[in-house]
Amino acid sequence: MKTIEELIEAGVQGQRVFVRADLNVPLDGSTITDDGRIRAVAPTIAKLAAAGAKVVVASHLGRPKGAPDPRFSLAPAAARLGEILGKDVAFATDTVGDSAAAVVAGLAGGEVALLENLRFNAGETSKDDAERKAFAEQLAALADLYVGDGFGAVHRKHASVYDLPALLPHAAGDLIATEVGVLKKLTEEVARPYVVVLGGAKVSDKLGVIDNLLEKADRILIGGGMAYTFLKAKGHEVGISLLQEDQVPTVQEYLDRAEKRGVEFVLPTDVLVSTEFPDLRTKAPADFSTVAADAIPADQEGLDIGPKTRELYAAKLADAGTVFWNGPMGVFEHPDYAGGTSAVAKALLDSDAFTVVGGGDSAAAVRILGFDENAFGHISTGGGASLEYLEGKTLPGLAALED
Repeated sequence: MKTIEELIEAGVQGQRVFVRADLNVPLDGSTITDDGRIRAVAPTIAKLAAAGAKVVVASHLGRPKGAPDPRFSLAPAAARLGEILGKDVAFATDTVGDSAAAVVAGLAGGEVALLENLRFNAGETSKDDAERKAFAEQLAALADLYVGDGFGAVHRKHASVYDLPALLPHAAGDLIATEVGVLKKLTEEVARPYVVVLGGAKVSDKLGVIDNLLEKADRILIGGGMAYTFLKAKGHEVGISLLQEDQVPTVQEYLDRAEKRGVEFVLPTDVLVSTEFPDLRTKAPADFSTVAADAIPADQEGLDIGPKTRELYAAKLADAGTVFWNGPMGVFEHPDYAGGTSAVAKALLDSDAFTVVGGGDSAAAVRILGFDENAFGHISTGGGASLEYLEGKTLPGLAALED
């Protein structure tokens, strides 16, 4: 992949540089609740602007249905990007319409604009190659050069990620270069013991990565809602906990494979349970108790790993050489069920390992729970993209940049 430095060395002064960023930030109304992805791509944008480029930034946000939807406007991201860059960011109220054309035409060298949500156009995510390419051609008309720096979207075969780079001279931004370098450390240059911590709601979201990491990891620690499918596979009662019954046979197979290969699978030994899911809006105190993982009452739901499990997981992380963590250990958004996720984060900070927080809810949890992001080896901006890379899949957005 050509680097952004090579692009700048060849000359970007006065050139329109299209930067495919990932500004898919969580919103509460029009308020950004976690600006990590905006801060992550800002250095690439600032570097291009400093070199005199006319920087045209584009991204998706959420899952609009191929038409404008004010709930998913990127206007708040434009304002926050301007604050981070310390300069005005012009905002186009469409992607390839009159507003976009006027805003881009009005840019001077060193200035930055952000287009409205790419997914307001059906062509961005279309399965039809011709429709997707037609939208990419409209985007290409707004630019002279392309920089891919939206790592959180490189696993998608979308117009701005996959088709557009073929239409313009292109390079990888600093964020993508960093992400790929980190992922190589998790697949090609692993310091051992290699410990993987997986959480989150659904085990089905992690099956591919578990399948691949069974060939590479030394230990796999399981938490979050997905843990209850593993506990069920071990023959335990899980009450009304989140359970994917159809995945139990696959999980049993993975547990058997791990034992044969000498990979240590570590499951919760105790959990916090309640008859009610917590109120995440008011954060009202929850009524919960701690029980052994093999003694969950039939009318209760597991919502976090318990104190003994937190100690166990910290011990299993203490001697690690490399740690990859994806997915919270419980309902971390509620203070009563944030202890497990906090314990894992603290164990990573206490470790001498190369630690990677694999994007998504894990990255959000680190920030929300008040941990110093810079104390971790790397916090990824792309949960799904990271997982698919670790599954061994070819990512369309990376392949497009390599051509």
